[in-house]
Amino acid sequence: QVRVAESGGGLVQAGGSLRLSCTASGGTTGSDYMGWFRQVPGKEREFVAAISWIDGSTYYADSVKGRFTISGDNAKNTVALQMNSLNAEDTAVYYCNADLEIMLGYYCPGYPCHTLGHYWGQGTQVTVSS
Repeated sequence: QVRVAESGGGLVQAGGSLRLSCTASGGTTGSDYMGWFRQVPGKEREFVAAISWIDGSTYYADSVKGRFTISGDNAKNTVALQMNSLNAEDTAVYYCNADLEIMLGYYCPGYPCHTLGHYWGQGTQVTVSS
């Protein structure tokens, strides 16, 4: 049974930085991607970033491009999300997903088209104070 665990959330002032980490353990998912999503109360969970284990390609939502950087280690099944220049709109619970798929060749407004996987972490709260 694959288990996914995030760490690194917290409270930060606007303009500051945080680094989130995620590890998938207990087995393999068979997916070529791992990624991050976030959710605020009353809204759907939204895509943030993903990394491909095939070629290291990275994918970002338009709202975080240039501020967030995803990195990972396929051999260790770990991904990290470096978040810089944080603002109040980044406040959310951030979730790691270990088996999403990026749908190449499709268009989705604001983020790469993707399918959601089954293996989710419990989430980590990120709060940005203005």
